[in-house]
Amino acid sequence: MPNPRAVAPRSAQPARSKAAPRPIPPDARAVADGAASPSKPVSHRERQREAKRHAVLQAAAQLFNERGFHATSLDDIAARLQVTKPTLYYYVKSKDEILLQCVGQGLAMILEGIDASRAAGGQAIDQLMACMQVYACVVTQDFGMCVIRVGDEQLPPESRKELRRLKSAIDQELRRLVTAGVAEGSIEPCDPKMTAFVIAGALSWIGRWYQPGGKYTPEQVAQQCIATLCNGVLRRPAASTQSPARPAAKRRKSAVTDKAAVAPTEAVGKAAPRARSR
Repeated sequence: MPNPRAVAPRSAQPARSKAAPRPIPPDARAVADGAASPSKPVSHRERQREAKRHAVLQAAAQLFNERGFHATSLDDIAARLQVTKPTLYYYVKSKDEILLQCVGQGLAMILEGIDASRAAGGQAIDQLMACMQVYACVVTQDFGMCVIRVGDEQLPPESRKELRRLKSAIDQELRRLVTAGVAEGSIEPCDPKMTAFVIAGALSWIGRWYQPGGKYTPEQVAQQCIATLCNGVLRRPAASTQSPARPAAKRRKSAVTDKAAVAPTEAVGKAAPRARSR
């Protein structure tokens, strides 16, 4: 088995939240945790096996994203890792199981980032912006991209049900933050359900067109997309033409969106991979 570093993720996963963990499909739990339970001693051999199994999933996610699920075989995954096909069966049972764990990993990464944003506190708009940043960055990574490009449609009904429950948890959290933002005056009155769908749909599509090696880092891609979502595309009147007696809620909203608009020009992650936006 090759060194798993050869197929390591392009960027690290979001830090694990201290908040209560979200439910993860049983088959995907070991991958989402990345290691055995900390309450039990883990041998060097177990750590090596887990690292190699993660390398199998990483290679599979890359191939699913490049070629599609049906066009990728276990032989292709073995060839990418330079191992024999029987070797794969030591770590996974089937291609369906691999997809389940890849998609489960991507969803777990998004949920962990959302939990971390909530734990950090702050106003609802601050938490929403942090969640959007996490979401957009995860879908530029192999497992997150697999959620968008491959999805769960290829899985058996029971596995599909578990993964869709995770997707629902992401949607509900976005709705909650939008509702709270409207209440605090930082977001215009809206239908939280529709707004959450727009946010998730726009950010998910990054996973369709994103390619590494271009002008912007994943973080910069995320910031520019978030700024467009928050500010829109219509040009606003110059500040001097507006009434100086704007309500406090309007001033707060303007400050938030102005900050988002400036964000893409700031330096972001010198060592981060670069992205090419089409």
